[in-house]
Amino acid sequence: MGAWSHEPFGNDTANDWAYDLEDAQDLSYIEAALDNVLEQESGYLEAPTAEEAVGAIEVLAKLLGRGTQSDAYTEKVDTWVKTIHQKPTDALLEKARRVIARILAKDSELLELWQDGEGAEGSQQWQSSMSRLLSAVSA
Repeated sequence: MGAWSHEPFGNDTANDWAYDLEDAQDLSYIEAALDNVLEQESGYLEAPTAEEAVGAIEVLAKLLGRGTQSDAYTEKVDTWVKTIHQKPTDALLEKARRVIARILAKDSELLELWQDGEGAEGSQQWQSSMSRLLSAVSA
């Protein structure tokens, strides 16, 4: 796993996804990342698909003024958020909550990677990060 942090943009996949966000003119790119997870409601959810969706949910949180990560890895996202001037719809936020539930469910590679590869402390930090994201898109 190309991850250095439990935060939404603490991995290569989410950062790569964010580069294409810069070209988006609306929230459809974000919704597509969420839809990619929801299309796999049954079966095995691959980590890269989940990591992109986690990044997308962080962008939604930032659009609501409730982002959970702000550092050098989010600069391009923060710039995009300042230029887009859109708020997520209730339906999109509900989709984000469903995506988090799917990522935390069985048959999720990202969940398995954090549980198996980072030890108890790393897994707890990641679970905490996911809880903060859920709160950010639920309030």
